[in-house]
Amino acid sequence: MSVIVVGSMAFDDIETPFGKSNKIVGGAGTYIAYAAANFIKPVQQVSVVGYDFPAEELEEMRSRGVDTAAVEIVSNKKSFFWAGRYHLDMNTRDTLVTELNVLADFKPVIPDSYQGAEFLMLGNLAPSIQLSVIHQLKNRPKLIVLDTMNFWMDVALPELEEVISQIDVLLVNDSEARQLTAEYSLAKAAKKILSMGPKYLVIKKGEHGALLFDSNKVFFAPALPLEEVFDPTGAGDTFAGGFIGYLAQTGDISFDNMKTAVIAGSALASFCVEKFGTTRLKEITKDDISHRIQQFRELTHYQS
Repeated sequence: MSVIVVGSMAFDDIETPFGKSNKIVGGAGTYIAYAAANFIKPVQQVSVVGYDFPAEELEEMRSRGVDTAAVEIVSNKKSFFWAGRYHLDMNTRDTLVTELNVLADFKPVIPDSYQGAEFLMLGNLAPSIQLSVIHQLKNRPKLIVLDTMNFWMDVALPELEEVISQIDVLLVNDSEARQLTAEYSLAKAAKKILSMGPKYLVIKKGEHGALLFDSNKVFFAPALPLEEVFDPTGAGDTFAGGFIGYLAQTGDISFDNMKTAVIAGSALASFCVEKFGTTRLKEITKDDISHRIQQFRELTHYQS
């Protein structure tokens, strides 16, 4: 099985109460790919970078099973750049700089070699870009997962609603679910979102875990209590990569298996926040992941 990942590959400059990263590799697509490659190969990456993106980073991704044939390199423009500063609670942040650069004109092209992929992960990008990818696929994948954010709800709601109607799983955080539906109750918000087209909904709640919904069931996965949360940037994207990577590995898209996929995604995200950028994702082993998933299981297991 294979999975297509569409998302940004970029540079970040991050400041938290615990340190400053300076300019490091980031981007939703980068985090998703590194996470997903722990479960499934190849990860067929679709993205765009500038002349300044490190060749050694692309080689690192390839060495981990990420196919970069559809990563466009624009020779006369810089890569997307974002800088932000997190507050003490690590749940809120201020954007200091956003430079779209190559992302401003990004028109993804799905190569023939990617056709037939059974899983599609649409990272957080403009809904028009996400729609264009769906329309380029000759055969509908077994599962389409979409990540989005409140910005697109503000500036491109009709296009976002259109793409939501064509996917199987929507990933949003709790504030985005409330904004999208104008419902404070997450249960009511979930019901509204599922009526828009998706079969499943995941609502991420950061340090408070994640909720998985379908039309008549709900599952709650707690977050692992961590002694150190160094950098939350990319945690949601890493969750998405672990989630779809596990589903693609197993080929099972039932609600029960999605519960395990939520745990897998949460486990990967819990590693991501331990160091700046993708550093921790490059260090972990399969044994580390298995142990972390077992920690999640033990967190909620009890006998009466």
